[in-house]
Amino acid sequence: MPVRRWSVVPVPQIRSGAGRIISVTALVSGLLAGCGGGVLNPAGPVGQGERTILLDSLAIMLVIVVPTVLCTLAVAWWYRASNRHAAYAPQWAYSGRLELLVWSIPALVVLFLGGTAWIGSHELDPAKPLSSRRALEVQVVALDWKWLFIYPEEHIASVNRLVAPVGVPIHLRLTSASVMNVFFVPQLGSQIYAMNGMVSQLNLQADRSGTFHGLAAQINGDGFSDMTFEARAVSPGEFSAWVASTQSDGAPLDAAAYRLLLRQSARIAPYTYRAVTPALFEAIASQELPSGEGPRLTEANDIGSTQEK
Repeated sequence: MPVRRWSVVPVPQIRSGAGRIISVTALVSGLLAGCGGGVLNPAGPVGQGERTILLDSLAIMLVIVVPTVLCTLAVAWWYRASNRHAAYAPQWAYSGRLELLVWSIPALVVLFLGGTAWIGSHELDPAKPLSSRRALEVQVVALDWKWLFIYPEEHIASVNRLVAPVGVPIHLRLTSASVMNVFFVPQLGSQIYAMNGMVSQLNLQADRSGTFHGLAAQINGDGFSDMTFEARAVSPGEFSAWVASTQSDGAPLDAAAYRLLLRQSARIAPYTYRAVTPALFEAIASQELPSGEGPRLTEANDIGSTQEK
């Protein structure tokens, strides 16, 4: 049997303390670089509240995790084989003080975590208005595989683009034209379900201008990965100009146009409708208009289903 010879390739090592600090800093920076447009970089009060809950929960858990890890290392070091000063007590079986410590700390952690989640969840109730200021009304329809945004007071609509003024609350009413879906703008916060034949509510607000990534957070068929949209926060003047421009260009959205829009498609560039038939959203939510096709079975799945029968 031939003998295999292995060669060892030397790996360069960072010997200096400064070099190690630099390498660790670069690694951490690289890992956090992807969080720039996520829940840890909020752009509104709801996203800010959710980040606070996450950080508070992390701090509460670290209060018990860090001391536990340090105590584990300290016990392992103190009771090492070479330490002759460590007391050996094989007959020890119970300590009331130790039992109190063991049970009280986890109980306090659960109490604080539960309180944080309970209070934060009620303060961030999706249906709760953010302020007494009049909100911008937007109706959202999840299609296969695109998003329809209807502005009932402005009588316009857009596909794959949500535009709202900075500092103005947004009241969203959501439904789905086919299968269950989840509406989510990570930087604005509070993902919520959109379901066929039902209407859910969500209140959001953007505190700074920018274009934020919106997505479908529910696997719902072949076009799921491309079911994204733009959430643009602009100044009130820019929003008024966008509304006026939209009202003067494009096709109207009526029942016939909606049936065409209902056809399955993905990777659709954003576009607008200059007018919307009144109560179109209510007709979609009440299923007066037809529902979408939903995910289709692939040929392989069809064959498999036939074989099983």
